[in-house]
Amino acid sequence: MGFVFEREGALVDHPSDPGGITNRGISLRYAKSKGRLLDLDADGDVDAADIRLITPAVAAEIYDADFYLKVRGPELPASIAIAAADAAVNCGPDRAIRWLQAAVGARVDGALGPLTLVSVAAASPRQLLAEFQARRMVHHATLSTFGTFGLGWMRRCSALSILCAAYLPPVPETSP
Repeated sequence: MGFVFEREGALVDHPSDPGGITNRGISLRYAKSKGRLLDLDADGDVDAADIRLITPAVAAEIYDADFYLKVRGPELPASIAIAAADAAVNCGPDRAIRWLQAAVGARVDGALGPLTLVSVAAASPRQLLAEFQARRMVHHATLSTFGTFGLGWMRRCSALSILCAAYLPPVPETSP
């Protein structure tokens, strides 16, 4: 999840971010959805003060439990696991799973089950990565905040594709 840490950075409180104040990729909106689990200052509520207290260790635990494992990262090819986990942190696990399902032609229901996993295993990792990333970028382009954050999202998707390419099997050579 090093890529995610690098892209998410530290504390950000941009007025146009619908997630609210964010630290290491963990937004106030997300933290509130987890209830008291993220009441890091133990004052009985989840607010900006709790977001400010998120450490790299806390973020890593959240990334693993709520994003990487929800997209079943350990069961995916490495390139797809990296892309799906990053998309889950950036856009939510449900969206990441839906893009993966659509990319392999599986039923799009947001539940990553055995049929989707079989389809992923049968797919060309290179083509699957390209299709997944294309669907992610199309989604970003439809958001009302694209004018503010779009270039950063596109840079993130491009950098992620380059990183994931290192995990793809080599392209077989063809004879002329």
